[in-house]
Amino acid sequence: MELWVTEQQNENVNFTCRVKNTIYSGKTDFQEIAVLETEYFGKMMILDGVIQTTTFDEYIYHEMIVHVPMLTHPEPKRVLVIGGGDGGSVREISKHSCVTKINWVDIDAKVIEACKTYLPEWNPMIKDSEIVELKIEDGLKHMKEVKNQYDVIIVDCSDPVGPGEMLFTYEFYKDIHGALKEDGLFVQQTESPFYHRDLIKRIHKDVSAIYPITRLYTANIPTYPSGLHCFTIGSKKYDPMIPARTPDFETRCYTTETHRAAFVLPKYVAELVK
Repeated sequence: MELWVTEQQNENVNFTCRVKNTIYSGKTDFQEIAVLETEYFGKMMILDGVIQTTTFDEYIYHEMIVHVPMLTHPEPKRVLVIGGGDGGSVREISKHSCVTKINWVDIDAKVIEACKTYLPEWNPMIKDSEIVELKIEDGLKHMKEVKNQYDVIIVDCSDPVGPGEMLFTYEFYKDIHGALKEDGLFVQQTESPFYHRDLIKRIHKDVSAIYPITRLYTANIPTYPSGLHCFTIGSKKYDPMIPARTPDFETRCYTTETHRAAFVLPKYVAELVK
C-alpha cells in the first residue's frame, strides 16, 4: 500500500508527497513530531502536521535566515537562536569565525533529541560544541530576563499556532529590542506572501514601530507553503540591504549577490510592507 503525507497549507490547498517509511513518530508535551523518509525530499521533519524541514531544501532556509542578518553585522560575537530544534541555524552560525558564543533556547527538548537521534547528519553542532549553550526553556521568558546581550537574534520558530503563536507579537519584538546590544538586529521567519498576507502586514507594522530599520526579504523554498518564503529583519543600526562582510566559508545557496537580490521585492510583496 502506498503511503503519502499531506500538509494542509491553507483551507483550500494541500501539499502531498510520497513516503518511503516512518523513521520516528511521537508526542511531546507541546506537539506531535514525525520524522519521515520521503521519495523525493529525503528525510522530512513534521510538527503538528506541518512540514518544518527536509533534506532536499533545508540548506536554503537555514543559510538565508542566518547569513543575511549575520553578514549584515560587521562583527557579531554573541548570537541567540530561539527555536531551531533541528539545529540547522546553529550549524550555520558556527561557520562565522567571529562568533564566540551561541545561546540556543528551545522549549521542546524532545524535538532536539529526535533530531539528534534521527537527523544527525544535518548538524554536528547539535551534539557538542564549546561555544554553544543550549537551554530548554520558553523563548518568551528568556527574552524578558536578558538585556543588552546579543549582537544578532535568530527567531527560527514554527508557524504562529500552538507553541509558536506568542513569538509573533508586538510584546515579543519589544523584548527582543531590549535583549539586543545598541547596534543589534534580529530576524524571524514570517511565512508566505501568498497565504499569510495579513500576518506579514501586521508583523511589519509591529517591528517598524520599534526598530528604526525594518526590512522584508524572500527566498524560494520548495517545501514551504507556495514555495516563496518571507523573513523580517528589525535592526537598530545596520541596513540589511548592504552586507558588511562576505562569507569566508562554503555555502550552497547564499552569495553576496543573493543577499542583495533577496530584498528586491516583487510589487505584490512590496505592497504588503508599504
